[in-house]
Amino acid sequence: MTAIAPASERVGVLRRRIRIVVAITITWNVIEAVVALIAGGMASSAALIGFGLDSIVEVLSAAAVAWQFASPDPEKREKVALRIVAVSFFGLAAYVSVDAVLSLAGLRDPEHSPVGIAIAALSLVVMPFLSWFERRTGKELGSASAVADSKQTLICTYLSAALLVGLLLNSLLGWAWADSIAALVIAVFAVREGIEAWKGDACCAAPVAVLTGEREADGCTDGCCAPTPR
Repeated sequence: MTAIAPASERVGVLRRRIRIVVAITITWNVIEAVVALIAGGMASSAALIGFGLDSIVEVLSAAAVAWQFASPDPEKREKVALRIVAVSFFGLAAYVSVDAVLSLAGLRDPEHSPVGIAIAALSLVVMPFLSWFERRTGKELGSASAVADSKQTLICTYLSAALLVGLLLNSLLGWAWADSIAALVIAVFAVREGIEAWKGDACCAAPVAVLTGEREADGCTDGCCAPTPR
């Protein structure tokens, strides 16, 4: 089934919404990165420093979408934006994996930090809304890059939860390994989403529906991908 394209006036509204939400996402993540890196350095907390670096990765992803929708014809930049988002997924997964392994090996331990707990808790309030809003808008607009970036934001929400749980469990029970296990699971999810984002432009038949898991890719009329046997 082919999705009906939004009317031109509606397209303009949706594009403005995308620009606004990515601007908010970039601003929030810059603040989050600065606070987390400073707090992590003061507390010698690798977990907080990692969280700050993750925020920088999210800025890269959101900036790619902002660059795309700064063009009068965003569709022409969709492929490049998708690739940048995909690479940011892979970078996030690589860092999270290394940090988690080092933590499990006892080379890094999450340390108690009131500032870290506060910033992780705030992120759990802000990031899910930004992810939902961008994904909803991207789906209506038919932008695979916006949907992919919303998934990047959602993964950062999961990392915020992992950081918060890890810091609390370490402070209350001394379970320094808790956030590392959660982070490894998130890393696997990030790799999968990165692969999907990388391939999101490979077929013209509703890439957004494929990216969001609403249906499987089933080929398209211009032969850019082979039909899936039924």
